[in-house]
Amino acid sequence: MTTAALMWSMVFGSIGTGYFIYGKRQGEALWLIAGLLLGGVMFFVYSSGWIIVAGLLLTLLPWIWRRFT
Repeated sequence: MTTAALMWSMVFGSIGTGYFIYGKRQGEALWLIAGLLLGGVMFFVYSSGWIIVAGLLLTLLPWIWRRFT
């Protein structure tokens, strides 16, 4: 794993932790699941490009879902 991939993993893992805490406190399953996925997907993806793509998609998922439902 490169230094860039490690740094991006830390960024998206931190966002995932925030989503998880928010989802747990508010009782919102979508935010909770998005937080878990943000934290977990970084264990399986090692390329910085794919980490950024997966991280951005999972970060925007609750916002897009909330907008269209």
